[in-house]
Amino acid sequence: QVQLAESGGGLVQPGGSLRLSCAASGSRFRFYVMGWYRQAPGKQRELVAAITSGGTTNYAESVKGRFTISRDNAKNTVYLQMNSLHTEDTAVYYCGTKERSRDYWGQGTQVTVSS
Repeated sequence: QVQLAESGGGLVQPGGSLRLSCAASGSRFRFYVMGWYRQAPGKQRELVAAITSGGTTNYAESVKGRFTISRDNAKNTVYLQMNSLHTEDTAVYYCGTKERSRDYWGQGTQVTVSS
């Protein structure tokens, strides 16, 4: 079982920045592929960024050059640094992983980009 807890969301102006954190339970975090997903009202959940156990990253085209995913295995934490935020980035952001063929999700954290 994996427990995930996101934090760092909030209200920010267009062009601003936020850093999201996801703290994971357990002793096997370093082996997990971790991902950040988001879901806006009326839209499907989409993958924003992912990072493998080896540090390889992948990003949605819409956030390339603006968002950076990273991980600190010593702290069992994955981060999403979000810069140059657009109103279109407004969504609930979720941390997710797969362990032993099961999907795990955090509770989500709201990111609102508005002037």
